[in-house]
Amino acid sequence: MTPPPDSSTYFRKGFGLKAEVQEDLAAYEGMLVDRMKASDYALTAGDMTIRLAREFGFCYGVERAVEYAYQTRRKFPDRRIVLVGEIIHNPYVNARLRDMDIEILDRPEGRAFDFSSIRPEDVVILPAFGVTIEDFQQLRELGCTLVDTTCGSVLNVWKRVESYARDGFTALIHGKYYHEETRATASQVRKHGDGHYLIVRDMGEARVVGDFIEGKVDAAVILERFAPHAVSPGFDPRRDLVKLGVANQTTMLARESLAIGEEIGAAIARARGEEARAEQFRTFDTICSATQERQDAVLELLQEPLDAMVVIGGFNSSNTISLAALCAERVPTFHVESADAIDPQARTIHFRRAGTKHVEAQERDWLPASGTVRVGLTAGASTPNNKIGEAIVRILATRGITLE
Repeated sequence: MTPPPDSSTYFRKGFGLKAEVQEDLAAYEGMLVDRMKASDYALTAGDMTIRLAREFGFCYGVERAVEYAYQTRRKFPDRRIVLVGEIIHNPYVNARLRDMDIEILDRPEGRAFDFSSIRPEDVVILPAFGVTIEDFQQLRELGCTLVDTTCGSVLNVWKRVESYARDGFTALIHGKYYHEETRATASQVRKHGDGHYLIVRDMGEARVVGDFIEGKVDAAVILERFAPHAVSPGFDPRRDLVKLGVANQTTMLARESLAIGEEIGAAIARARGEEARAEQFRTFDTICSATQERQDAVLELLQEPLDAMVVIGGFNSSNTISLAALCAERVPTFHVESADAIDPQARTIHFRRAGTKHVEAQERDWLPASGTVRVGLTAGASTPNNKIGEAIVRILATRGITLE
């Protein structure tokens, strides 16, 4: 169980040092972005117009997590501070934390965190994604001070998944099985002993589950497709795919999460009838409001004529990847990690292709050299305004335009 918020070694509400760290946090602000917001989210210079989505960049949960990390260093200036993985998925923000002598503990792919170096006198920050129940319990047993920055939207999903397990439902989670948030969410089923989960990445995998429910494939197909990485220990499809509750990683594409829920519910109805669907199936939209708002804002922006779309955010940022996928359906889209990916002199851009996990590319003359050009721009919830402003400057410079 989570210790009470006033525990002497567990903190979830900061240290009352908000005012003291505001000057440090001001580094993430961006005057150019503020200027565009005040001008109807647009900037026209020469024959180029850049249109900014009306919701973008840092969300409340990210701001809170970063602020708490800064407060932690201010509160414990002489203590060793360790962060369990990245605070958020933005390389610039994490680099600044390292500059503050906050160690970031890496997790080898497919393996658990190694806490053997943690001492009782250390301060450990839990990231916005949260950590698994097992990791949390292990850290508590070590006796170190914990600063928990887990996002409130993530906590809401945890409550939903825990309620499924408590009522005997398997949690079917739309997410990426390797993502920190999904791993933490899936672990919540273990609060009730024999709770179970299955993680589906997309509609294709959800349809495989639906086929099993309807008797079109056997249990071996499910286990071959999902075990061991995307199912709970001891998972038995014949037992654990009867009563199902759908949840999702908060940063996935909202429309796909809703469609997956509908697909699974319809499969149960076709196989066992509407009464079974009512009794053996639950679904709730657990996409966080900030993710939804950014996706809605991009869809609104895409109604305008655009020659290209630039999406800024970490290549491992799930919500940024979702934004890029939406944009790529309508317009040439360039997902860049930072302004450094844009080289005005060479007229190149280094980007990740939307819809791919590891395919990166570099394109020359990605903007036409002359004529009127309209570029849309958005950023994932982990991207600060100063980095967005830097990208805007470089986009303009690619066309030889300099701002005063």
